[in-house]
Amino acid sequence: MPVRHPTVRHLFAGLALLPALLSPVAAHAAPAGPAKARFDLQAHRGGLGMTTEESLEGFGKAMRLGVSTLELDTQVTRDLRVVVNHDRQISGVKCRDTGPVAPGDPLYPYVGKYIKDLTLAQVKTLDCGYRQLPGFPEQEVVEGFRMVELRDVLNLVRSYRARDVKLNIETKVEAGAPEQTAPREVFVRRVYEEIHRSGVERQVTIQSFDWGALRVMHRLAPRWPLVALTNYDFLRVGEPGASPWLGGIDADDYGGDFVRAAATLPGVTTLSPTYGFPQNGKVGDPGFRFYSDAAMVAEAHARGLKVVPWTCDDPATVGALMDLGVDGIITDYPDRVRRIMADRGMPLPRSYRPPGRG
Repeated sequence: MPVRHPTVRHLFAGLALLPALLSPVAAHAAPAGPAKARFDLQAHRGGLGMTTEESLEGFGKAMRLGVSTLELDTQVTRDLRVVVNHDRQISGVKCRDTGPVAPGDPLYPYVGKYIKDLTLAQVKTLDCGYRQLPGFPEQEVVEGFRMVELRDVLNLVRSYRARDVKLNIETKVEAGAPEQTAPREVFVRRVYEEIHRSGVERQVTIQSFDWGALRVMHRLAPRWPLVALTNYDFLRVGEPGASPWLGGIDADDYGGDFVRAAATLPGVTTLSPTYGFPQNGKVGDPGFRFYSDAAMVAEAHARGLKVVPWTCDDPATVGALMDLGVDGIITDYPDRVRRIMADRGMPLPRSYRPPGRG
């Protein structure tokens, strides 16, 4: 094939492009808009489908696998220690008593008690690795597991030198029954203090179903990215007055629209709705429909917000959510979602080696 000499017009066009091509900023700039960002693979409670939930072993396994975010929950004990646990009330399905912290302890047995009424020492007596969680047959059991503190997880991430891993930390304030968790202001402040002294606060996002807790955190840490969670019912659409979960916002003032309501919260960068109805449904199930659908994603992106639904494990449903344009997935099985990402040719999160192994 003969070589064609460039015309003058082509030469000028090429010269016009040179500044952009040579600019280091242009060469490394990320595509604009939240929809173009790298897909956020979040290990729900450290990946409870793989390992005993919210254990250091589980968080470590997720980092070795390669996830972009460790998702976790916090509770505050009677002596104001921040522990990593999803349930405000000790669940007998997950934990069993091993004995009182002291003879004659009037609060013993501890199973069934609220964490806010127990001290860290009392909580630490509980064996929360005595069985595999029902419904998760692939879960590796961490035998004899004791609940860890938030500082333990933060230190683990530091020990892995996992600087690209985010921690999506939920303040589990129970806005619908505030007497069952530590007071909102106390709860949020203690979580803030633990993160602030950790040295990894730049890697943290704060999520909550209680938007009042998000407001408190924004006052304490105005630069921290916030994540508005909802399961739709908490919006209380069509009911008189503001929902106790929305921090003074009445969803009906925004036509019951989750995106419009949440967008008014200062500091919010991401929306995390339940992915569909029914909550654990799958694509192809009769009557199933997405809540985080294409319209929600488009509206959020138009406002500069990301959409990361929870908690989806079914591969076909995960794939359909990706097709809808969501920015990430919170999942019990990060290994499954990582395989889907690989099959689709998506960039994969970096995997980390454990401390002392290079």
